[in-house]
Amino acid sequence: MRIGLVTEGGYPYVSGDARLWCDRLVRGLAQHEFDVYALSRDERQEDEGRVPLPPQVGRVRTAPLWGTEDDGVVYGRRARRRFTEWYGELAAVLCTDAPQDPSGTSQVPPASQADRFANALYGLAELARDEGGPARALRSETAVRALERACRAPGATRPARQARVADLLTAAAHLERVLRPLSLDWYGPGGLGGADLCHAASGGAAAVPGLLARHFSGVPLLVTEYGVRVRTHYLTAAESSPAVRSLLAAFHGRLAAETYRQAALITPGNAHARRWQERCGADRARIRTVYPGMDASPFAEVGEAPECADPDTLVWTGRIEPAKDLVSLLHAFAGIRAREPKARLRIIGAPAGPEGETYLHHCRELAERLFPGAAQDPYAPGGDPVSFERTGGPETRAPADAYARGAVVVLSSAVEGFPSVLVEAMLCGRATVSTDVGAVREIIGGTGLVVPPGDPRALAEACVALLRDPERRARLGAAARARALELFTVEQNVAAFHGIYLEIVSRAPVRRVLLDDTGKPLPFATPAEVHLPGHWSGTTSSAAVRGGPRWAAHPPVAVTAATAVTEGAR
Repeated sequence: MRIGLVTEGGYPYVSGDARLWCDRLVRGLAQHEFDVYALSRDERQEDEGRVPLPPQVGRVRTAPLWGTEDDGVVYGRRARRRFTEWYGELAAVLCTDAPQDPSGTSQVPPASQADRFANALYGLAELARDEGGPARALRSETAVRALERACRAPGATRPARQARVADLLTAAAHLERVLRPLSLDWYGPGGLGGADLCHAASGGAAAVPGLLARHFSGVPLLVTEYGVRVRTHYLTAAESSPAVRSLLAAFHGRLAAETYRQAALITPGNAHARRWQERCGADRARIRTVYPGMDASPFAEVGEAPECADPDTLVWTGRIEPAKDLVSLLHAFAGIRAREPKARLRIIGAPAGPEGETYLHHCRELAERLFPGAAQDPYAPGGDPVSFERTGGPETRAPADAYARGAVVVLSSAVEGFPSVLVEAMLCGRATVSTDVGAVREIIGGTGLVVPPGDPRALAEACVALLRDPERRARLGAAARARALELFTVEQNVAAFHGIYLEIVSRAPVRRVLLDDTGKPLPFATPAEVHLPGHWSGTTSSAAVRGGPRWAAHPPVAVTAATAVTEGAR
């Protein structure tokens, strides 16, 4: 079958989210054809280049979500009136009955509001289809004034009524970036409109092309989320003003609800993400949890030789940033060191941007105060109690090297989604001590110790318990490796998606109408075999979708009776 894979800030670029699992998925399903539609997040990501693509990837189409895109389309009076109507309706929905905060009881918008949001979204999409992309209009004064009118209207929420001009400009710019896929020409028969299935690798902006392909061409939509976009918004928008947070939370909540409502199936990466999706309106009957798959082979040697670990060494690895709460880990290690003088802590990782660099400097200063002389050298010798090492350094050239010397792997995070470092530690056969955040409990099952986040004393007690009991460490490590090999490998991930693809296409095949030389529908032109994997014919034809967009109504290619029965093999 032909799969349209839509990504945001990831595959096929060298860096970004979901790059590895998308690459493994595409390579593992060589019997299918993939077209990749990639939305890039910044210029640096595009400059870094792309990963080598397997032959089953037919083509790659890209579009930026950064910078200022101007397609040169200037709306006339009638088009401006349509834009003002639909954008005003969208803004009105965002200013009334906003979804509740995560501490509330529900994220699901009322049905009437959900319908209004959907009508406004597809109204803008149809305007883009008929008159050209609304990129310039979404950044125009007309858009800002429509947003202002909605915020000042009776019934608007209190934060929306308090929005100032700067808040309106910030919110309008964010909406323009997320709605930029409306301006793309991806939805015709030669693009997503001709796919058998659209697979969005995340929610948010990546789901918008899938929604439009379903709206215009009836292409079934599969949404995979290993990190829920609504949750990500709440975590990253804390520094914005209350008005901006309210408007953007309402927008992302409405978009998520519409995405889940239209998706044929939804595949969260863990139960934590699944709970967020259900609170945003996802139907439980259409949810299939599919754990992200990891390549176990790089960790096999370390996992099969647990005796090489230093029995007194704790290891922490990952991106260095405030959410990882290394401060609590260092305070916990002070307590561990007081009870186990031979204990050593290796902190291995790279800072995540300027904020990470600042946080790393703060952690080194704290380590110097707690353990004088410990943080002088980033590659400290074995006698120092704490060492800070960068990934790829002299002792950690391969990912498995970070876990090889440690007897216990520690996860101290205050916030997590699906921590892949925990799965890597399990594949290496290491016992783990983790804070109870995100999907940690679901990952480790009963193969590790879990403590409350932000509690250095509990973290220290759990680490000491494992350092003093080598037999227990060995049992937990062996159980962890067995669990990881059963649940979190590439093979299980690829097999799960292969079954899901077939399930969706068998339940919701795309109904395309082949036309003869007079433009009339040609009966019996699509044989049943086209729904099975494989190439049944090299002949191609033009397919038009009944009720589809204007660009789907080009003059049809003549189909003769002799070739009609072999059409649509793709």
